[in-house]
Amino acid sequence: MPNNTFELVSFVPWTLIFTWCNLFILFLIMKKLLFKPVMKILEQRQNEIDTMYDTASTASEKAKELEKEYSLKLASANEQAGDIMKNAQAQARKRENEILEEARGKAAAMTEKAHAEIEQEKKKVYEEIKGEIADISVSIASKMVEREINAKDHEALISQFIENVGEDK
Repeated sequence: MPNNTFELVSFVPWTLIFTWCNLFILFLIMKKLLFKPVMKILEQRQNEIDTMYDTASTASEKAKELEKEYSLKLASANEQAGDIMKNAQAQARKRENEILEEARGKAAAMTEKAHAEIEQEKKKVYEEIKGEIADISVSIASKMVEREINAKDHEALISQFIENVGEDK
């Protein structure tokens, strides 16, 4: 038995060379069959991740552009709304002024019509008073003169009285 133990611990150069050769061959096989495909898969995965980052970056830039565009459109819409409000207010003021001018015109026309009617009524009343005064003056004159006045004299007296009444005014 002691000899057997020595064999386990002994150093055999050919075993060492074969072990190293087996290890080297195993390394080459592993490199060829395992490391290259794994590295290829890792490289593909890295390319996919880079592509995703590029896509995300592009999407982020596009989102920022869309946000700027939206902000500009919103500002433009607010400006247009302000312009519309200003135009509506201006039109409302214009319409208000038109309505006021129309009302003033109608009021002036009504006032003028009322003045014309008043003048017409004055003339009518004046003519009625003239007729009554003429009748009264004829009756007074006939009583004073106690004579009968014919129609021609009557008209002459009325005309003279009317002319005198108009001058006294």
